[in-house]
Amino acid sequence: MALTQPDLDPRDPRVVNILAKSIYRDLRGAGLAEHDVMALAGALLELVTREVQERRGPAGGGG
Repeated sequence: MALTQPDLDPRDPRVVNILAKSIYRDLRGAGLAEHDVMALAGALLELVTREVQERRGPAGGGG
């Protein structure tokens, strides 16, 4: 599914859920166990968290 199609809005929760389900099925189909998918999800969350924190600047600032 290409998110560049004009009728798909990546902010639409349905699009996000469809994409997540598709990725999950692909990962499981590729042989990853549930704990592997959970580890991947945790690593992705860590990357996003770090990026958001870097954008906000030093701790305590950016409120």
